[in-house]
Amino acid sequence: MKNKYAWLFAAILSPTLLVSCGGDNAGQQMNPMAMAVPVNTIQVKQESVTGRDTYPATVVSLQEVELRPQVSGYITNIFVQDGQRVKKGQKLYEIDQNKYQAGIQQAQASLQSAKANLARAEKDLERYERLAERDAIAKQQVDYARTDVQTARAQVTAAQAQVRSASTDLSYSVINAPFSGTIGISQVRVGAQVSPGQPLLNTISSSDPIAVDIVINEGELGRFGNLQQGKQPDSLFTIRFNNGEQYEHNGKLVAIDRAIGRRSGTTTVRVQFPNPDERLVPGMTVSLDVLNQDLGNQIVIPFKAVTEQLGEYYVYVVQGDSVVQQNVELGTRVNSSIVVREGLKEGQQIVTEGIQRLRQGAKVQLGGPEQGKPRAGAAK
Repeated sequence: MKNKYAWLFAAILSPTLLVSCGGDNAGQQMNPMAMAVPVNTIQVKQESVTGRDTYPATVVSLQEVELRPQVSGYITNIFVQDGQRVKKGQKLYEIDQNKYQAGIQQAQASLQSAKANLARAEKDLERYERLAERDAIAKQQVDYARTDVQTARAQVTAAQAQVRSASTDLSYSVINAPFSGTIGISQVRVGAQVSPGQPLLNTISSSDPIAVDIVINEGELGRFGNLQQGKQPDSLFTIRFNNGEQYEHNGKLVAIDRAIGRRSGTTTVRVQFPNPDERLVPGMTVSLDVLNQDLGNQIVIPFKAVTEQLGEYYVYVVQGDSVVQQNVELGTRVNSSIVVREGLKEGQQIVTEGIQRLRQGAKVQLGGPEQGKPRAGAAK
């Protein structure tokens, strides 16, 4: 029985033995290119770039004041409508003036009385001094007269101060615009009772020019300090609205806050913009674009060619039939591409497809569906 099936077992085992015995020689005879990683590459070139850094920004008024009463009384008039444009010195609110008009009349009457008393005292002193020259009056009486004149003069001064105080209270009963701008929605109506400091009547803010504030970290302070001190190009600061629309006016850096926040490590930078059409409204959030060093002809590569590891960025540069990792310093992101500030030179060949299977020194096979296709240029 065993002999009957011996030929069958031999037939099954023979191919297996042949493969196992000749496996090493077969592997050595394989085409080396079969072990290479197929990749797509591009040649590094320079392109014209206008690099910008983008910061979230908040629109703020250069001048903004809360309007509060400085005297007590009832609101008798409101001279403006909510949201109206106002000019410096324009009447806004009026508080009942009857009490303050009476106060100034009383102060003026007291002043007139004090002046009359001073005139009488001065005439008495003049008469007593003539008598004293002839020794017709006691010297003590003359001294009393001089004291009366000094007292009367002090009373005049006090009465004048009362007039000024009453006049100030009367002027405070009318609230005028401290500068030209836009007034908000009134927080009180005619008939409302107010007292010094309470309540808030309204808020007025300037609108043209206007500013945007951004927050920068302390590492950027030197850059913005240099921008403030140097000549600022017209297009250095630009604004984009949330819908992507570009604001038509350019800005100028006007202020950097006095200190770095101890906890945040940041500070505020203020950029001023014209706002003739009042398209920028205080409190609005926009994007502030700031020109950076990536201007003119720069090395630009597809962002997909970049690999990040432990905070460092590198690309694979083709050298012969293998690749080497090359660390790069990245700049501005431009659509699907990115500026390389350091690490690459024009003319070098880098891998754009097949990166996931590569390692330092890996063999590569050039070519593929996308090899040789023109690369989309960077936005200018």
